[in-house]
Amino acid sequence: MTVRTISTETARRLAITRQRLSQNGKPAAKPSAESLFGIVRDLGCLQLDPISAVARSHLLVLWSRAGVYNPKLVDDLLFKERRLFEYWAHEASIVLTEDYPLHHHHMRHYVQDDHGWSQRVRAWIVENQPLYDHILRHLREHGAALSRQLQADGLDPEGWVSSGWTSGRNVSRMLDFMWIRGEIMVAGRVGGQKQWDLSERVLPHWTPREALDDRETTRRAAQVAIRALGAARDAHITRHFIRRRYPHLAEVLKALHAEGQIVPVQVESQAGTWYVHADDLPLLEQIERGEWVGRTVLLSPFDNLICDRARTKALFNFDYTMEIYVPPAKRKYGYYVLPILHHDRLVGRADLQTDRKAGALKVNTLYAEPGAPKSAAKPLRAALESLASFVGAERLEFVTPRPAVWAKL
Repeated sequence: MTVRTISTETARRLAITRQRLSQNGKPAAKPSAESLFGIVRDLGCLQLDPISAVARSHLLVLWSRAGVYNPKLVDDLLFKERRLFEYWAHEASIVLTEDYPLHHHHMRHYVQDDHGWSQRVRAWIVENQPLYDHILRHLREHGAALSRQLQADGLDPEGWVSSGWTSGRNVSRMLDFMWIRGEIMVAGRVGGQKQWDLSERVLPHWTPREALDDRETTRRAAQVAIRALGAARDAHITRHFIRRRYPHLAEVLKALHAEGQIVPVQVESQAGTWYVHADDLPLLEQIERGEWVGRTVLLSPFDNLICDRARTKALFNFDYTMEIYVPPAKRKYGYYVLPILHHDRLVGRADLQTDRKAGALKVNTLYAEPGAPKSAAKPLRAALESLASFVGAERLEFVTPRPAVWAKL
């Protein structure tokens, strides 16, 4: 059978559209909880990150797609309506309650293999059974609590040892392990800090409770990933959504193809077989007819479109590395750099910072990629002004000169 060939440009545009970043996914005039929920459903997850140099990452991801909105709507979806919850997807993320069976599979199988890490975690939890019992008892008797309220007075827990920042943080590590195993969940946040409670009290009554096997989990999750990516190789699927948790992926992809759920394609100048979901073939054909209009937006460093750096390089010819942990003198672009998407190209980078005291969104540095068009200047200015409005800044402040191509920005 002849495999359809599509251009790299088409693959880019399909990905951007499925990521709700093209005019095909134009923001609603007045974003609502429902429209924000629709975005999360299309993306599959929103990565969480504590850094708020501009704003929290998951809020930025939604802003890139919805425009200026009230962040309280996200909290309502999480902690009031409970249609979203926090769990581990491709990193710590916000995920859909309707997808609970996909995540419950990981909860059931977490640290059950015989690898050294799993053995170590199991042994540590057994050694610290009194701490585990204390946390469950406190939550059961007193309700939702912050981690500092769960300190075990009188207990001498066996210290968790690591080479990183988690070493010695015994209560936090136990909470993390219990969270990934699905025993407790984030019931709310106070000043950004997690409030923990028993999962049975957090999940709504309508939560689907199917216990999926390996293949069915992969079958459903792979389709979420393929649709979110537009077109994807097996390696892209593996690194997306429920990252590295796709057992029997090759066999599942073969079965989905045989059933007509996914269609293999070749992407010009790209290696391997890519897959497009059958439901997206009309969209693919629309793009190939030239019926596509892009937008100009800034992307969170953890945006779903670019979280797979190798795929970003292949599709956009854009090398992107976070420099948060690079010493300031050695940074090439800056501390918190947002890539600039202009239509179907990543054309620049902006190192931004929200100065809340001064009421300014600071553009510390602004870089244009080689070949960046002058025409991007006006919509980029509009995007920066929109972001300033979203983070509550009254003005833009350019700390360094603009690049020559955008001198009139």
